[in-house]
Amino acid sequence: MTLPGDQTDVLLRIAEALERLSPPSVPTTDWLGHPAYVWTGTAARPVARLDAPALPMLRGIDSQKERVVTNVERLAAGHAAHDMLLWGSRGMGKSALIRAAIRAADAAHPGGIALVQVAQEALHGVTDLFAELGKADRSFLVFIDDLGFEEGDGAGPRILRSWLEGGVEARPANVRLAVTSNRRAIVGRSMSEQDDPINTRDIVDEKLALADRFGLSIGFHNCDQDAYLAIIGGYATDLGLAWEQSDALEWSRRRGARSGRVAWQYVNELAGRAGKAI
Repeated sequence: MTLPGDQTDVLLRIAEALERLSPPSVPTTDWLGHPAYVWTGTAARPVARLDAPALPMLRGIDSQKERVVTNVERLAAGHAAHDMLLWGSRGMGKSALIRAAIRAADAAHPGGIALVQVAQEALHGVTDLFAELGKADRSFLVFIDDLGFEEGDGAGPRILRSWLEGGVEARPANVRLAVTSNRRAIVGRSMSEQDDPINTRDIVDEKLALADRFGLSIGFHNCDQDAYLAIIGGYATDLGLAWEQSDALEWSRRRGARSGRVAWQYVNELAGRAGKAI
């Protein structure tokens, strides 16, 4: 039956309105084509090149580096591997080590592993991410950087526990988690808890129980003066840069800290003074 022209126009306008109301289709992610991705909570953005230092450039964390690199290499090879919690002092290379380990594992097992970085505000969508990654013929390290739950946030830690402990929303077999945090317990302690002589131990034990669900819990500790100078010396030797101990110490005093990050910033300053690119 042929409709009059005015009725046809009405139907076309209705169809166009419905199309505008419907959510846009989410583009399909090629989970095999890139070394890294950023998960927004609803979709993934591919990263064509993973920005990571070469492993020898990470100084002063040899023990931590060996454990992380070995675990990531196992995951890339399709072997049993642990979820990892890297906790402790700022600026000691926790997130840089994760990226560097992925880069090294991908070089050893081309296409075997990818990094998927998830911001804390996108944690609500990680279950959907797991559903996608579980279908891909590849290993993935889901990376949550600088994680910390506020006091009174019970939902966040419970979700994290469910991912780690085999709940209905647990990560699939080809996926492991890597989390960095400034606190081993991830959840901070309030002053009232610290001052309570009755329940302090129970509260601390409950919070550390979340950290204990990671197969590897690796501490990164403050950098003392000798370690700070040794890190600078290693970098400077490799790069052919002249330096003086007193100048390096003055740099750290002006920054108000000693860490691997501050050491690298000083080396970058040395290279700039010498007119070199690094």
